Amino acid sequence: MSDIKPAADADVTRPMSSRTANLQLVVVGLGALVVALSQSVLIPVLGTLPAELETSASNVSWLLTSTLLVAAVTVPIMGRLGDMFGKRLMLLVAIGALTAGSLLTALTSDITLLIVGRAIQGASAAAIPLGISLLASTMPKEKVGSSIALISAMLGVGGALGLPLAGFVAENADFHALFWITSVAGLVSFLGILTVVPESGYRSGGRVDLVGSALLAVTLVTLLLPLSQSAAWGWDDPRVAVLLVVSAVTVVLFGWSQTRIQDPLVDLMALRRRPIVLTNLASVLFGFALFASFIGTAAYVEAPEASGYGFGSSLLVGGLAMLPSGLAMLLFSPVAARLIERRGAPQTLALGAGVVAAGWVMRIVVTDSLWQIIVGATVVGIGTGIGYAAIPSLINAHTPPGEIAAANGLNTLFRSLGSSLASAVGGSILAANTVILSGFAVPSLDAYRELFALCAGASVLTALIVLLIPHRPAA
Repeated sequence: MSDIKPAADADVTRPMSSRTANLQLVVVGLGALVVALSQSVLIPVLGTLPAELETSASNVSWLLTSTLLVAAVTVPIMGRLGDMFGKRLMLLVAIGALTAGSLLTALTSDITLLIVGRAIQGASAAAIPLGISLLASTMPKEKVGSSIALISAMLGVGGALGLPLAGFVAENADFHALFWITSVAGLVSFLGILTVVPESGYRSGGRVDLVGSALLAVTLVTLLLPLSQSAAWGWDDPRVAVLLVVSAVTVVLFGWSQTRIQDPLVDLMALRRRPIVLTNLASVLFGFALFASFIGTAAYVEAPEASGYGFGSSLLVGGLAMLPSGLAMLLFSPVAARLIERRGAPQTLALGAGVVAAGWVMRIVVTDSLWQIIVGATVVGIGTGIGYAAIPSLINAHTPPGEIAAANGLNTLFRSLGSSLASAVGGSILAANTVILSGFAVPSLDAYRELFALCAGASVLTALIVLLIPHRPAA
């Protein structure tokens, strides 16, 4: 790796008023919130889009798949570029992609252009790790912990808020309104960051690893595509096996290439550090548990009462069931920051994972009333807010300053991998155990309980893993 060089145009030690620091946090946090929002906002309305767009359900599914694939490829690459050329610069690129992609999807009903717009939006996923890394190096020392906690929590907050927003729009307006909202909010964030947020004081320099970037892109696409399409293709489809084999081959080639160039895309030696390995493994499990809350709450309460568990709720009510969870993540992020200062990030993450496990146990055993489902989902949200605040603190504490953006980008990728696994595994579990109501198959209560038990187990395993990580204050 190249020697770390301080940027000539940034002085991260200069005094900053509390008002200026809060304004910077607001504009970066808004960008992170809208990015997370854009990734989940279409989920509740997907069922209505084939008829509205006069296309097939398989084509509509690419509105989610294209975003997932582009996000997976661009997050680690843009994180590395942030370390090399400036975190603020790449954050502006990410928010610009969000705004441009949202504007395109807001202006068209052509399925091809909609997929292109959603793919452009996928590049914005790097905004969250870039925002974490930027604020870690520019905010006053006393605000760094709470700032990182808030931006990290936006991964869950945006997803939880996106469901009720989409439900409201679906019942009162055209789905294009969702993208007008994200395009306007993205533009406000872009202008705010451009105006008030300084560039980071650390830049590693170096050259872009084009070969490594291409190999990583192929690896991630061939891994995530069969996971995202498993419900439509089926696990016995030959395409699944072929793509997974290609992914296994290219990941070996990628690792080989990274040990033979001066400026690798991924510092494998740093990635092999025990605390980083354990944190990333915990992030996969934690991402699994969070995403399962999205697929196991709104659809659960919207199921007919004849299913034995559902409440026949509308799209709006199904989305609102997740709202307290999102608010809990937001409210508990500063609490998590104080816990990290007092008890350390490993114990804080273990606590969050334990709370998530308790929430999933509630979802298994308490199912009589809608408010009980909401309370269980909210407990999961509380634990997620605490855990997501601790994860970047662990990454930052064990990573050199010149590699923080790349390390946080890779960690975000691992969290996304957990979410993809939850979608694939959860979808398979729910599809394998169904009941027939009015000629339609819906998941059974036992299927949901199996998924929830898996999430509780993943959360307990997360707690056990992170307690093996030694506490070290972030640089």
